[in-house]
Amino acid sequence: MKVRFHGLLLLLLMPLVPCCHHGVQGASGGRKTTVTVAGSTSVMPFSEKLAEHFKIERPRITVDVQGGGSSAGIQACINRTVEIGMSSRELKGDEKILRQIVICHDGIAVVVHPRNPIRDITLEQVRAVYGGKIRNWKALGWIDRNIDAVTREEGSGTRGAFEELAMRKTDIDDSTMVQDSNGSVKEVVATDPYAIGYLSLGVVDAKVRALSVGGVSPTVKNIKTGKYRMVRPFLYLTMGEPGETARLFIAYVLSKEGQGILKKEGLIPVNE
Repeated sequence: MKVRFHGLLLLLLMPLVPCCHHGVQGASGGRKTTVTVAGSTSVMPFSEKLAEHFKIERPRITVDVQGGGSSAGIQACINRTVEIGMSSRELKGDEKILRQIVICHDGIAVVVHPRNPIRDITLEQVRAVYGGKIRNWKALGWIDRNIDAVTREEGSGTRGAFEELAMRKTDIDDSTMVQDSNGSVKEVVATDPYAIGYLSLGVVDAKVRALSVGGVSPTVKNIKTGKYRMVRPFLYLTMGEPGETARLFIAYVLSKEGQGILKKEGLIPVNE
């Protein structure tokens, strides 16, 4: 997954003035216009897909999707250097000044290499692995081999949600390998039979295998019924009322067509 950190950094350094939609002369017609969406690398690939479909309906509007992480997207939105921020965690403290729109929900899956024979792990065991108390697969019923645990970087919405939902008050051990995107975590786990990671359910594929947690599989059905608890919202954020082009894109994302796209990608829509 390609994440354009440099582009977002430039946006964060720009003057704190609205600059994300250009040349609006009736967004449904007239001059071409661009709206920039930036933040969570978990939400990013789905926003890119939505933007591609939106472009077919609104060819004069370009939705420029950038990454950088939830915290960076939130700050860019507060600074008004992007018109729509993306977050895969709940807002905290002063961040709540932003208007938030839940576009869907996503499960956080604990994943291992397909050759790993373990099928289920308890939440307590997850916490012990990432807290550094369990470091060997033998303690989980497999071979006598170190566990190569992989986590996300500080500021990641996925990490923030994982810390809240799984770790609670236990800190992630400093020796844990850090990766900067869902794609990077997946690649490490896919190539290391002794690795364990966590990532968005929407990007789980045959390269890795999702574990049941406490006997409950991370499926859409189990998320909808509340059986699987490691669930977080995918948020779009705006500083006050969004401009015309941003409103059009957000409306599309929340429409039957937009929600259908998210559903096909393995996410849980808010409107069906």
